[in-house]
Amino acid sequence: MYRQGDVLIVPLAEAAVPERAAKAPSEPRDARGRLVLALGEVTGHAHAVQGPGRLVRETGAFGPFLLHLPEGGRVVHEEHAAIPLPKGWYRVIRQREYVPGSVRIVAD
Repeated sequence: MYRQGDVLIVPLAEAAVPERAAKAPSEPRDARGRLVLALGEVTGHAHAVQGPGRLVRETGAFGPFLLHLPEGGRVVHEEHAAIPLPKGWYRVIRQREYVPGSVRIVAD
């Protein structure tokens, strides 16, 4: 497992990847060509992946992502050290917090 700030990146075995992930549309890359895992609402900084790959949004209230890196990649952020990721599939989970009456994604 890998963690960078409020983003958790969990390796998945090939057998655990949902079949629909291969056919699902990919999330677009940002203007710098990165796959953005989480964008800081306050700072504008981003947890993002550099390198070839796809980011697929899963259904659900918090929209976890599936990340496919056929050649590996690096998770980068302006305020954290880069994290190299080996090739493979990953589930990307944003940290959540409880506030009275609801659960929400942590704001950065």
